[in-house]
Amino acid sequence: MPFVRLVRRVLEVALVSTGIVLLFAIAVLVATGVVLRKLGAPIGWYDEVAGVLLAWLTWYGAALAALERAHLGMPDLVALAPAGWRVGLVLLRALLVCGAMAAIAWFGWQIVAILGDEKLVTVPWLTVGLTQSAIPIAASLFVLAELLTLPDRLAEARQGAAARDPERALLEGAR
Repeated sequence: MPFVRLVRRVLEVALVSTGIVLLFAIAVLVATGVVLRKLGAPIGWYDEVAGVLLAWLTWYGAALAALERAHLGMPDLVALAPAGWRVGLVLLRALLVCGAMAAIAWFGWQIVAILGDEKLVTVPWLTVGLTQSAIPIAASLFVLAELLTLPDRLAEARQGAAARDPERALLEGAR
């Protein structure tokens, strides 16, 4: 499993770094847009680009949340289920989540292919294909994250222990 840990760590660093860069870019862009508007020299494209960056942040953040097991885990339901059902519930959940994300990735690529050469209204050199590429890429990364965390979920289900809940861990760490 060292390879899985390595891939998981590389993906985590990439997603966290991407999130930081996107969040910083949004903050700088919106602050600059507001200041320039107050100075009477508005830039007409900042809100469209900020919206794209926010969508990217949301998609890549969802993939990071999946990697951190902060998405739809149902840990209490699995822990409370009869022993014979736990592994099945975890596998069903993984199948449903991965299936949904795979469908989103597939249709996302279709959108990129269809609208790829279209240009943004306020930034004509920027293609819709590039702006929408976050959907299939992040959905694919979401599936990868789910598969990378599946062994941990299965081990917890077999043990009957409550799964690690990232939100609870954060709250307990704050005390």
